[in-house]
Amino acid sequence: MSHQPTVIAQISDLHIKANGRLSYRQVDTHTALLQVIDTLNALRPRPDVVVVTGDLVDFGRPEEYQTLRAALQRLQLPVYLMAGNHDDREALRAAFPDHPYLQSGPTLNWQLRVGGVRLLALDSSVPQQPWGELDAQQLEWLDHALSAAADEPTLVMLHHPPFACGIAHMDRQRLRHPDALEAIVARHPHVERVLCGHLHRSLQTRFGGTLACVAPGVSHQVALDLHPDGPAHFILEPPGFLLHCWQPGQGMVTHQCAIGNFSGPWPFYDSQGLID
Repeated sequence: MSHQPTVIAQISDLHIKANGRLSYRQVDTHTALLQVIDTLNALRPRPDVVVVTGDLVDFGRPEEYQTLRAALQRLQLPVYLMAGNHDDREALRAAFPDHPYLQSGPTLNWQLRVGGVRLLALDSSVPQQPWGELDAQQLEWLDHALSAAADEPTLVMLHHPPFACGIAHMDRQRLRHPDALEAIVARHPHVERVLCGHLHRSLQTRFGGTLACVAPGVSHQVALDLHPDGPAHFILEPPGFLLHCWQPGQGMVTHQCAIGNFSGPWPFYDSQGLID
């Protein structure tokens, strides 16, 4: 196992459209992607890898994936892609033939070792449906992969959160039948995080004896409305992403990061070493 820190950047819910179109006639998702790419490129030290946890494009169209591909040429880091409910598996595969992990099997499950951390990605998308699901074969694959490397800190990743968040319209389209996934995660204490997207908000909860984390959207966020009959609305709150940092002997720490350029950093003390 590596003795160096391992840093994984998680971005989510890009919803890229083609030809300059705005998502929901309000959100410039292409510009938002370029902004998060510039923020990631400027990080020091840079992350070891960037993972995109689904909803890469808005309607799964080939021209949207070509727009995404062109934008990602600007990213100076390795990037791995996952499918969400807005994605089309075959169009995604066709647009990224140089990503071999996308090219085998009916679902887009993959695994990767990055430094001292193992990544296991599950494709929870269901064609033409907003909610998510994992079939028996995927769950068996996950259990086997976790059993095969029980000494490696591991991130389990899927687009749809396997828990209720209290935002009613999103809870209706979360992962269905999450108990089987939770039971597998609970059997493997080396799972450091269960990482998700879909909710366009930063959320954390206990799940299967570990911590489940949802990344904020890189453009628009789902409006925070905890009424049982709350409408399906979005809001242009500040976007963000997550950094998952593994330190040998210390464990995993997750940082929520803002996107953009900001004044500073400044020292906490003035030139005389005093705080006024």
